[in-house]
Amino acid sequence: MAKHDGIWSKLLTSVRAGAQELGEAWADSQALRILDQEIRDCDIDLRQSRESLAHLIARHTLAERALAQRADKIAEYEGYAIKALESGEDALAREVADKIAALESARGDDEAHLGQLAASVAELRRAVAMAEGNIRRLKQQLDTVKATESMQRAQAAVAQRYAGPHNRLQTAVDSLARIKLKQAERGARMEAAAELARHDSGDALERKLRDAGIIADEAGAEAVLARLRQKLPG
Repeated sequence: MAKHDGIWSKLLTSVRAGAQELGEAWADSQALRILDQEIRDCDIDLRQSRESLAHLIARHTLAERALAQRADKIAEYEGYAIKALESGEDALAREVADKIAALESARGDDEAHLGQLAASVAELRRAVAMAEGNIRRLKQQLDTVKATESMQRAQAAVAQRYAGPHNRLQTAVDSLARIKLKQAERGARMEAAAELARHDSGDALERKLRDAGIIADEAGAEAVLARLRQKLPG
């Protein structure tokens, strides 16, 4: 019973480990998808921030022009006031002076407004630059992670397909080696058969020549007796 309990424990541990790996893989894939979506959302926000920055810059430019026009108007009325004083028109000069005072007060408001716009433009510029840098780095990191993931998947697929004693590539190589060996054996048999055929053909021709008396039969009785006679003392 204890043995069976150990087997079931190992099996459950293996199942838990497999489920954990599957859960982590799913969580990682979801994380990449979420990160992709977050980057797209950040791009949208960044585009809107750029549009807001462009609007602020335009307002700042208009405020600068308005301030310059206000200064020109003040200088213009100061000229009028000086002429009125030179002409002895003190009442008119005072009236012009009141106008100048109102313009200068408005210029103060314009300068304050321009300062606020300049501060807003500078702050938004910094925020946009920071966002651009963060998004750029995040995209680079995400591209690196995706490229590494693709490379590792490809390596795993190659390892699964071509590694191990029973992989397809090794099986094909072994089959090719067997085919080459069979071809070599078949070629050797064909060469041997051809050699035997040539030898048999030569033997048949020699027999015909001996039968016709064209060549001597060195293996016959007469040939043996002739050799023996040559050995007799003279």
